[in-house]
Amino acid sequence: MKYLNVGKIVNTHGIRGEVRVISRTDFPEKRYKKGNTLYLFKQNDETPITLKITNHRVHKNFDLLTFEGFDSLNEVEPFKNSILKITEDQLHSLEKNEYYYHEIIGCMVETIDGEVIGKIKEILSPGANDVWVIQRKGQKDALIPYIEQIVKEVDIENKLVKVELMEGLL
Repeated sequence: MKYLNVGKIVNTHGIRGEVRVISRTDFPEKRYKKGNTLYLFKQNDETPITLKITNHRVHKNFDLLTFEGFDSLNEVEPFKNSILKITEDQLHSLEKNEYYYHEIIGCMVETIDGEVIGKIKEILSPGANDVWVIQRKGQKDALIPYIEQIVKEVDIENKLVKVELMEGLL
């Protein structure tokens, strides 16, 4: 079964079993909805712990979650630094020109003229639009904003992105 990362537990919060999560999903309201199932992977553990969400709220840029059967600080303390994941069959369909991070990361990027720029290694979400971090050979990483004026074509099947670079972007 393939699992996809949706967040990392960085700390506990309070004494009632709440955990503080740095979210890695564009859909926290869907992923962390009461009743949903998440899979917790502890460091160096290949077998996940299945968790059912009982509560979700946002506090100071963190998602706070509680899980069924884990009602105290002592029970969730071992979850610190663990990764929360979902299974591939928990994905929902996206609208046209929307992509999951795992579909974009690893794609080769080239200009519309066929000049290879590099491979997408990370996606940042600093504000109005995502920024794709492109690893280049022998050069520092390039940052490409995911906007219509620059990203012209995304071919998920062939893991290829075509861009039209604006002056001064690289």
